[in-house]
Amino acid sequence: MVPIVRSTSGSEIVGAGLGLADLASGSIRQAADGWHAVLRIHGAQHHLWLKEAPQLSASYAAELPLDADYVLRAHASHRLWRAINGRPPGPPFHQLSAQRRERLVLALRALDGHMDGASYRVIAEVLFGRKRIPERVWKTYDLRSRTIRLVQAGLALMRGGYRALLRPSSRKE
Repeated sequence: MVPIVRSTSGSEIVGAGLGLADLASGSIRQAADGWHAVLRIHGAQHHLWLKEAPQLSASYAAELPLDADYVLRAHASHRLWRAINGRPPGPPFHQLSAQRRERLVLALRALDGHMDGASYRVIAEVLFGRKRIPERVWKTYDLRSRTIRLVQAGLALMRGGYRALLRPSSRKE
């Protein structure tokens, strides 16, 4: 989300404007913390946050606080700038790999089963197929441990861990 503020500079806007006049009524809403808008430009969505109600005649600038989310906001701002100037927005900040998406799907399905009161064995049978679950050695079987970890991952996502999906992996910078 790009924080947007009214521009105090007297300089003329270079390139296209933000297009706040083109916002559909459902694309902008007021919340307790300000105004939230979604601009769709050339097939890409850009999420904006304004402290004050948007004014059609005002000039706007991106506000980039030097905090932990600076790199993410700078990238989103750059994509927005490219889009409003008729350029392709470029790649998203980060994309989830197919393996990570599959694990998240399994974690959410495991969480659903857990929330419905299903046992780990039943959850594993649904996720991995009944044929893969042995009758006798369930307590020491690797799919039991994997199922437990998937339920724990789903619980972590439910408790707010989903926000980590918005941030890049924890690579050293």
